[in-house]
Amino acid sequence: MKRITVIEDNADNRLLVEALLDDQYELTEYENGADALEAMPACPPDLVLLDISLPEMDGVEVLQRMRADARLASVPAIALTAHSREEERRKAISAGFDAVVAKPIETGELLETIGVLVGRR
Repeated sequence: MKRITVIEDNADNRLLVEALLDDQYELTEYENGADALEAMPACPPDLVLLDISLPEMDGVEVLQRMRADARLASVPAIALTAHSREEERRKAISAGFDAVVAKPIETGELLETIGVLVGRR
């Protein structure tokens, strides 16, 4: 079973992702980037769902640190963001995200995006 790491500080959003994906993927959840970065290298996921607006270390910084770690550099990452304007999407893609999914999460969009990115690995 493919593994997805969810890095999201909002418990309701984690519950939603779990409800959508738990029967299809092995999920590991973190409330912050520091904990995720510490744990992920031991067992790299097939995909990361990463909230942009995290406390202490935002999603862009988490992604930069992932890309700097050879064990995580090629793991696809989807930005989860409440900022769905086109400018915000372009910023996330420019920062190195493979895709962007806006919050509130649209189920079909999330599942399709995950399917495309996990299918590449």
